[in-house]
Amino acid sequence: MSLVAQLSALATRIGAEIKGLIRPDHPGLARAWTNFGYVGGAIQLRAAYNVASVTRLGTGRYRIDFETPFPDAKYCWVATGRSNTATGTIRFAAARSTTDGKTANSLELVCTSAAASLADTPEISLVVYR
Repeated sequence: MSLVAQLSALATRIGAEIKGLIRPDHPGLARAWTNFGYVGGAIQLRAAYNVASVTRLGTGRYRIDFETPFPDAKYCWVATGRSNTATGTIRFAAARSTTDGKTANSLELVCTSAAASLADTPEISLVVYR
């Protein structure tokens, strides 16, 4: 058996093993995700899973409503913000300072500049795990 055939057989076996281990209820899979931004005075929702809508609440403040609510607010989320210009200005996605911005139905997050002031950005990527 050639090396290519052996590697192909190994890859097939590994794929079968992984397929059997990762099921839709696996906690390592994202339960919601989205890529959106504020461009030209409007939210652009580019792609999403389990996200019904994204609302701009004010400069740099956004609410993400989930299509299917979570059982509670004990989920984990990670978000990144992209620079809004080619000059190297930095954007950060962060949680609100109070707990009322995270519910089973929605998540409120903020986007700030490096100087910690609220700022819009053309792209935020958010992933939610539960």
